[in-house]
Amino acid sequence: MSTTNAAWEERLAELWLALDQHEPEAFVARLDTLVAELPPGSAIGLFERGAAQDSTGHPERAVPLYRLALEAGLTGLRRRRAVIQLASSLRNLGQAQEAAGLLTEELHAPSDELDGAVRAFLALALVELGREREAVALSLAALSRYLPRYNRSLARYAQALAPSTVL
Repeated sequence: MSTTNAAWEERLAELWLALDQHEPEAFVARLDTLVAELPPGSAIGLFERGAAQDSTGHPERAVPLYRLALEAGLTGLRRRRAVIQLASSLRNLGQAQEAAGLLTEELHAPSDELDGAVRAFLALALVELGREREAVALSLAALSRYLPRYNRSLARYAQALAPSTVL
């Protein structure tokens, strides 16, 4: 099969929902079995394998898989998830500068449901780099989009904290 289908995606979703019911190695093995149904080098398969390694405590194994998935042409929300997860893994591995660079670029991607996540993980990377003021500004700007009131005020305060930061 060259792409995923609804039944495959449903089985994948069920497996991810059961993550905590499996030992890490067993979860990775089950996910690898599911991914084996995809063509070799599938961007989706590479991403899912990376996510499984990441979710079971192996960011050093996840990073190359995320990179391969992106190089293989991963698209849509999975592409953006791969960038976020790659950056998070890099930060966890002591590569906060690269993580911040990836996420800063991602701020310019078309807006979607992951906008807040991009900003949150960028804020974490910025803290690692000693740029706490920018991190707080990004966090407040992201939060301002979800509040029922005070959105504009909070967004202005965030901009005042770090005027040169893309919020």
